[in-house]
Amino acid sequence: VLGLLVWALIADTTYHLHAAYGWVMFVSLFFWIVTVLFFMTYLLQLQLKFYVIPWPLVLMIFNAVATILYITAFITCAATVQPTSWRQWDYNRRAAASFFACLVMITYGMSTFFSFRAWKGLGSNAATSQVTDH
Repeated sequence: VLGLLVWALIADTTYHLHAAYGWVMFVSLFFWIVTVLFFMTYLLQLQLKFYVIPWPLVLMIFNAVATILYITAFITCAATVQPTSWRQWDYNRRAAASFFACLVMITYGMSTFFSFRAWKGLGSNAATSQVTDH
């Protein structure tokens, strides 16, 4: 949802006048679409049908790449916000897009951490690790 906000806020400005916002648009739209595809994959439990694919590793790599590219998008978006914009609503929307890009960056970073733990198997508790089949 937050990535969609970044995309919508930038798309509602005159982003075509600044080439830097093209990068922010690409990152936000691309990762929003891929995230929705992953969500649908897990919602429909398609990962059970494609059991050959190491899904925890794929998800960790995706989240790590999304975090890195959202860091660049956030820095780009925040650096190109100009308070002396000739249209005040462009400034407000671009500043809000920078804020939400920061939130998305943090969210993907946390997802990277949790998907790393899932990939390494660090999320088990003591009760499940002590069960043995007799």
